[in-house]
This record gives sequence, structure tokens and C-alpha cells, in this order.
Amino acid sequence: MDTRLDFKNNPVGAKGLKHLVSAGMVLLDSTIPAATRELVLLRASQINGCGFCVDMHTKDATHAGESAQRLHLVAVWREATVYTDAERAALALVEEGTRIAD
Repeated sequence: MDTRLDFKNNPVGAKGLKHLVSAGMVLLDSTIPAATRELVLLRASQINGCGFCVDMHTKDATHAGESAQRLHLVAVWREATVYTDAERAALALVEEGTRIAD
């Protein structure tokens, strides 16, 4: 698999990564439960097609106590019945913010 963006050796990539990390810190400092936060990050990673990020957030969500069933269903969360209203709102919000081109 080829690297889509080399964050280490590309100054633009490094700057972009810095902003991604800053945005992530906002979520870490919020009152959003860790499992919900990881579901949101996982969904954004799926939309963006980043295999590295999907893997990372799946592992982080598992560590936060998320079940395998809920992780498998996050791509089709609208049809799934395993998410709370608050989780659905968070997933809808991340889709709106991630699918800007749509």
C-alpha cells in the first residue's frame, strides 16, 4: 500500500498533522464519552478512506469499551439499532462536517 500523505517528510503534511492533532485535543478535553468520541473518529476515518486511521480508532474504541458489534455497524449507523440518540447526533454531525464536498 502506498502512503497517501507523508506526514514526516513533507512540510505541508507535517503542518496538516499538527492541525489534526489540535482538533483531536478539543475532543479529548470535551465531555463526550471516550467510546462516542472514538465512534465519531472511526466514522470520519471511514469516510476519508484512511486505513491507518480506521485501524487506530477501532483499537482505541475497543480499549474505551466499545463492542465489536457496534464497531462493525458504525458504517451503517442510520440503519442500526444499537446507538443512542446522543451517539446518532454525534455521528450525523461528523458526517456533515466530513462530507463537505457532498
